[in-house]
Amino acid sequence: MNTSKQDPLVSVVLVSYNTREHTLKNLAALQAGTVVPIEVIVVDNASTDNSAAAIQHAYPEVRVIQHPTNVGFGNAVNLGASHARGRWILLINPDTEPIGDVIRTLVEFAATHPDHRIYTGRTLRADRTDDGHSVHALPSLWGYVCFATALSSIFRKSARFNPDELPALDRAIGGEVPAVSGCLLLVDRPFWEQLGGFTPDYFMYSEDIDLSARAREAGARPFLVPDAQLLHVGGAASSTVNKRIMVLRGKTTYVRLRWPAGRARTARLLLSAGVLLRALAGKSWRDVWRQRATWLAGWPAPARSPQPATVPTQSRPAPISAAPASSEANRP
Repeated sequence: MNTSKQDPLVSVVLVSYNTREHTLKNLAALQAGTVVPIEVIVVDNASTDNSAAAIQHAYPEVRVIQHPTNVGFGNAVNLGASHARGRWILLINPDTEPIGDVIRTLVEFAATHPDHRIYTGRTLRADRTDDGHSVHALPSLWGYVCFATALSSIFRKSARFNPDELPALDRAIGGEVPAVSGCLLLVDRPFWEQLGGFTPDYFMYSEDIDLSARAREAGARPFLVPDAQLLHVGGAASSTVNKRIMVLRGKTTYVRLRWPAGRARTARLLLSAGVLLRALAGKSWRDVWRQRATWLAGWPAPARSPQPATVPTQSRPAPISAAPASSEANRP
């Protein structure tokens, strides 16, 4: 393993929850795949698969913060980012594999286009087609109407009737986008600190949309860099039904926090109508409908959680890589 004593340019933050093998594979690819001086911070959310110990054993230079409870994605990222020393913070899911030097591609673009402030790349399926999950629209009542009436499912390629998935965006070209995913997100650390990181009310899902909305209000213009690409396994730690419930809880938390009360009530009614319509046609959606009291309430207000512990390391965490970034992107 090649390490450097120079200060890291990028602080990579990963959140692990029972994803030991995915995380180990991701860390191996990160080490081999970039020339940018980085440090890696892994926050383990009380995994039961021995993730923290396995990561620390395989990569003693990685800082592993083991939280005694599962505090969700956004709060774990906030914890990891509070230890960051790099000029940039990069969030990356453990169930991904970089294609080429993703870190250099993002950082070089950000350095020459600093006004955007927040950046993402493309997340791809195994067949190298875009999975559409690295960028999002900002929530709108029209988008909820389309979900409630199933127009977004019937006309999935229509920008008018499926606004949430941005079907008109050519991801191979990239460009400015409404919101970016926490699956792959680069932000300069001073701006992250200015925003206060992720809003702690979210356990999982929609915290990245909330961050993007607040960033835009502060003058940022989130950008999709098409040459920065990841293979994304996705959903490594949750079932389909549980994921749908968590996504809905994130959506209802967003409208509760950011929309006027009347508009938020309308959004929840539209979400309910859309789930009920789908429940009439599929068992998994019926399971989601039965738990509507849970997701309509959103995520509860955050409570004070136990203090985490940093897994002992053999030495002070050091960046992975000795070579500085070059001026020419390493295209996949």
